[in-house]
Amino acid sequence: MNTLAERYARLRLAVVGDFCLDRYLDIDPARQERSLETGRIVHNVVRVRSQAGAAGTILNNLVALGVGEIHAVGFAGLDGEGFELRRALAALPGVRLEHFFDAEEVRTFTYCKPLVLHPDGAPEELERLDSKNWQPTPDELQDRLIRAVEVLTPRVDAFILMDQVEVADTGTITRRLREAVAAVSQRRPALLILADSRRGLHDFPPLTFKMNSNELRSLMGDCHNLEEVRHAATLAERNGRAVIVTLAEHGLLGAEPGGPVTHVPALPVRGPIDIVGAGDAVTANLAAALAAGATLPEALALANAAASVVIHQLGTTGTASLEQIQQLLR
Repeated sequence: MNTLAERYARLRLAVVGDFCLDRYLDIDPARQERSLETGRIVHNVVRVRSQAGAAGTILNNLVALGVGEIHAVGFAGLDGEGFELRRALAALPGVRLEHFFDAEEVRTFTYCKPLVLHPDGAPEELERLDSKNWQPTPDELQDRLIRAVEVLTPRVDAFILMDQVEVADTGTITRRLREAVAAVSQRRPALLILADSRRGLHDFPPLTFKMNSNELRSLMGDCHNLEEVRHAATLAERNGRAVIVTLAEHGLLGAEPGGPVTHVPALPVRGPIDIVGAGDAVTANLAAALAAGATLPEALALANAAASVVIHQLGTTGTASLEQIQQLLR
């Protein structure tokens, strides 16, 4: 692990994607009231916590791993949420924001999460309040994002692409940006570019893919029993790049073109869990380990342990440090 930490400290990574603000509203049920005007229940917020989410969760995990230089490539609106998001990013060691843009034409992607705190149990999340962009990302902003990728290409050891939006072309990873990344991949085929998308990777160029079993099924057809193994191997051959599949409680699967398929079983559950953020922890650890020279089986083992650390952190979108990962792998 000491050698790995030294390698991570020298890494230069870029996270290109949809950065959002995770805003947690901690609610004390003992202070619950009823509105005199409407008769509805009033939830009293006793603390507000804000942190970077979505692509920002990947970035938070890279920081926790001690990656030396991390470039955030994305955007936020000129609103209060954007101020909070930029402040959260700027407070993180090693994070560079030269290519994180403010844009008047958009609003800041925000997940607002009311949490009822229970003294004797896990926090209870109420209905979430989201703020998103429903219109296409402005052309001028797309131009700036594409230029950022081109500028960073000779300066980084790997790119991570994180497409978090539900409606295509309303976030950072637009069709035009995917085309620019495809050109980068052709110019520098040895450069690690790890892609993950909430909507699936069917419209992405052949890069290193990270997906869950449902996304693999959508892309390759029905997966039953060991079909994930065959489909992952087929997709890796087709892309000429590694494919990593998360299998929830069954662990991780990794396939390389021309190589064996590796399965890493999930580690045992050690108490109450919250799966939010586990996939992003996997993405961050895969990218850091592979960029640092780890083999795919080694990277899968680290990412699997990181996910186990994160799911046991309740009421937050957690991260996993190298020390925490090491404790599980001893």
